[in-house]
Amino acid sequence: MLRSYLPAIVFLVLGGAIGGLFVYINALLGPKGKARKDTTEPYECGLPSEVKSGFRFGISFYMIAMLFILFDIEVIFLFPIAVRLRDFGTFAMYETITFIALLTVAFVYVWRRGALSWR
Repeated sequence: MLRSYLPAIVFLVLGGAIGGLFVYINALLGPKGKARKDTTEPYECGLPSEVKSGFRFGISFYMIAMLFILFDIEVIFLFPIAVRLRDFGTFAMYETITFIALLTVAFVYVWRRGALSWR
């Protein structure tokens, strides 16, 4: 029984060891004290950062991000069917049409509710 878990245990131990090694090397070789960069200095692009510490993203940003991820993942579900539709038969075609119709209804609903408008 334990033999079947051996690869997973080895994977977890090696992952933890490598992660711990990187943390140790960073603490050993990384900047300490005053050598750290000040957060008001320009970063790699050379332009000073305009973001204040109290800056908050609006709810519209999160809504559009979540909707993008939701619809993007749903479209990814169509890829296997598009590749092997001939092997799946007509039932899969009708199921795919139903899925696309439901996806369109959901998109229209979100659009009509104003979730995609940037305020």
